[in-house]
Amino acid sequence: MPPEPGKGAGKPKPKPKPQLRAKPCPICGKPASEASHPFCSERCRDVDLNRWLSGSYAIPAAEEDEEDAE
Repeated sequence: MPPEPGKGAGKPKPKPKPQLRAKPCPICGKPASEASHPFCSERCRDVDLNRWLSGSYAIPAAEEDEEDAE
């Protein structure tokens, strides 16, 4: 007997999207918001930008010795 129309015959059920754990705001630790991701607010986003522009974030680099350069 063929399936009745409109009863979802032959249509696969959509898989639920996996729930990702939201990471906290890197500045204050509050839950991040979608509008300011990965930050919780525009304030924390601005704090982070200020840290980049002022040079607070830096990648440490070891200077080469003259002996190692040869």
